[in-house]
Amino acid sequence: MAKAKLAIASKNYGSWSLRGWLLCKMSGLDFEEVMGSSDDPSTRAELLLLSPSFLVPCLTHDGVKIWDTLAIAEYLHELFPKAGLIPKERVARARCRSISGEMHSGFSNMRSALPMNLKAHYPGFKVWAGAQADIDRIATIWRECLAESGGPFLFGKQPCMADAMFAPVCTRFVTYDVKLDPACAAYCKAIMALPHIQEWIESAKTEPEELEELDVEF
Repeated sequence: MAKAKLAIASKNYGSWSLRGWLLCKMSGLDFEEVMGSSDDPSTRAELLLLSPSFLVPCLTHDGVKIWDTLAIAEYLHELFPKAGLIPKERVARARCRSISGEMHSGFSNMRSALPMNLKAHYPGFKVWAGAQADIDRIATIWRECLAESGGPFLFGKQPCMADAMFAPVCTRFVTYDVKLDPACAAYCKAIMALPHIQEWIESAKTEPEELEELDVEF
């Protein structure tokens, strides 16, 4: 069988690519990264949030191509059920899918106002009202999940699909110096400390290219 491949965009700017990559890592899948060029239309659509249906990341495994991040998560869960990408308990499983779907389809104001940019840092960044409403909703989701599960991750002691979906948000909150309550700040810290996240960030720092559209100016 050919080795699995995951097509991704920029590690510095690619929030959806990070989600797909994290899911593959968390599942234990042995895969090869295929980095797309920022000049490629599919890659730019993912980075600039210009398309309602992103084609990156795209997982190729056993002759099958899966390019929707939630579909990648479900596919990997079927392949590696013991990896814990989706909680075992029925209510937690439904909640995990619900908040992952909300992240997948929502929070457009935050995405636009706080584009993912791992190399940047903006202390004291002014968050406008539309984006703040998204941030408040995310914080509510996190607090409710953490209170129910006991943390440190959204559904307990190990990260799952929902944590992969919200991981790029954590990087945004760090980049733009978003103020959080203690529970949410602790969750962000736990996500940012994950070895896979650190591996991704170190790789992102070596990327030479920059996209002016995603570099915030004051």
